[in-house]
Amino acid sequence: MGAPKGSWAVIKTLLPYLLAYRLRIAIALTALLAAKLANLGVPIILKGIVDHLTLSGAIALSVPIGLILGYGLMRLASTAFTELREVVFARVTQGAVRDISKRVFEHLHSLSLRFHLERQTGGLTRDIERGSRGVSTLVNFTLYSIVPTAVEVLLVTAWLAWQYPPIFAIITLSALLLYAVYTIAVTEWRTHFRRQMNDLDSKANAKAIDSLLNYETVKYFNNEAFEANRYDQSLLRWQEAAIKSQVSLSVLNVGQSLIIAIAVSLMVWQATVGVVEGRMTLGDLVLVNAFMIQLYIPLNFLGVLYREVKQSIIDMERLFGLLVVHREVADKSDAQDLQVRDGEIRFEHLHFSYDGRRPIFQDLSFVCPAGKTTAVVGSSGAGKSTLSRLLYRFYDPQSGRILIDGQDIVDVRQTSLRRSIGIVPQDTVLFNDTLAYNIRYGRPDASEQEILAVAQAAHLGELLAKLPDGLQTMVGERGLKLSGGEKQRVAIARALLKRPAIMVFDEATSSLDSQSERAIQAEIREVSRGRTTLVIAHRLSTIVDADNILVLESGRLVEQGQHRDLLAAGGRYAELWALQARQAQ
Repeated sequence: MGAPKGSWAVIKTLLPYLLAYRLRIAIALTALLAAKLANLGVPIILKGIVDHLTLSGAIALSVPIGLILGYGLMRLASTAFTELREVVFARVTQGAVRDISKRVFEHLHSLSLRFHLERQTGGLTRDIERGSRGVSTLVNFTLYSIVPTAVEVLLVTAWLAWQYPPIFAIITLSALLLYAVYTIAVTEWRTHFRRQMNDLDSKANAKAIDSLLNYETVKYFNNEAFEANRYDQSLLRWQEAAIKSQVSLSVLNVGQSLIIAIAVSLMVWQATVGVVEGRMTLGDLVLVNAFMIQLYIPLNFLGVLYREVKQSIIDMERLFGLLVVHREVADKSDAQDLQVRDGEIRFEHLHFSYDGRRPIFQDLSFVCPAGKTTAVVGSSGAGKSTLSRLLYRFYDPQSGRILIDGQDIVDVRQTSLRRSIGIVPQDTVLFNDTLAYNIRYGRPDASEQEILAVAQAAHLGELLAKLPDGLQTMVGERGLKLSGGEKQRVAIARALLKRPAIMVFDEATSSLDSQSERAIQAEIREVSRGRTTLVIAHRLSTIVDADNILVLESGRLVEQGQHRDLLAAGGRYAELWALQARQAQ
């Protein structure tokens, strides 16, 4: 896939999104430093209070009011600057997540149909979800925990080295170094368990979504138990990987706690010896112990943070990997908008294959005259539906050209090309929203009156009159609450709302019953009047009125003409007509 590999590569990819908020980052880091300086001051003032009590015989009133006020102010300042940092940085985190998620979403829509046909949607959405969450986790943990802990360690170590014998700083730094090395080594060992869990989780989720989307098929074949067992097998593999991950986590936690416990014990021991020998005061013992408590809590959590950061980076690898997926079909740098005048479509010497092994078209050439209806027929596998995909530039041919009013479609912007074409596909898939939303999808800024007008043009008036909620009726997942004919009428209305110069009907009636087919066919003729129309058909009875009929066989044009002339010629079209007539009996 070409995903960024390694932690630094992922972080390098993330940085530009964060640096868009430079000022906020600078303010947040300043607040962070101020909070940690205040936090450092708390044990130092506490030492002064303890020493003052020791020297003055533990009379509380003898403690200067300034020390007590200072102690309270330092605690308040630490909290206030910490909260300021979080408030300022919140927009950075959420802004970066939003920017990345939007860019990935846009990029996915820019990728070719081939990419989406080869990927399972369930696994893809899970990768995006985990990756977006990983960005938030990485940024938050870095600024809110890792960087503050590092700053605090440096400040405490510097104070210990300045005020006390070198052994205190040596113990602190040695423990930190050992802790970091151990945490990194064990976490790297654990990383492959997390990768394995992610892969298995995505696969299990993809299987679940695929099964639920095909709910009716599962019911038709009574395969509920089979689907549940298949899903359970995926979960079982994920469970085993999760158990291994948990065992390795326990190994990491025990080792980290051992290092911290030894370091704290050594520091307290050194401070105790210092007090006994008179080199240090009780305040110094309290100070050292308070420093260790302040460091111990975040440092002990640092292992968890490092693991989470590593896991976030793993999750982000897949997300950023989507951004580097090659656009198989891309606009040229100098591409211009398509200018449709008459709407003539010309296919010239097309050679096309999906995988390079089985040719679909071989030197295919024909013309769809402006304002006329051209039908394409042929046996299954002849490449009929591939024509609409090439016309829409879901794929580019290996050689040859497709021209609209003399303009090669590879030289124009895809948005302008697709804006000029309306399509009614064989399988109309609707959004799980209202009828109005699905019709308005043809042109999102259309008014209610325009939606009603195209609904009437597509003969949806009778349906709307029956529905209590009219255009606000929910159509269900993939439009399952509507019949096949009703969905096709919605598709026609949606296409009409685009006001396209060119209409494509890709086997739009092949899945309908005879009555619905005749009704939709009449609407297609009405919609096609005055427009350049390409009708891809399986049933020959639906295209007898076409101005020109093209007969494809094995990716080649073998016949063309009007219905009556082709029947009289007694060629491949006549054979197909006779075959379908026998099947209809």
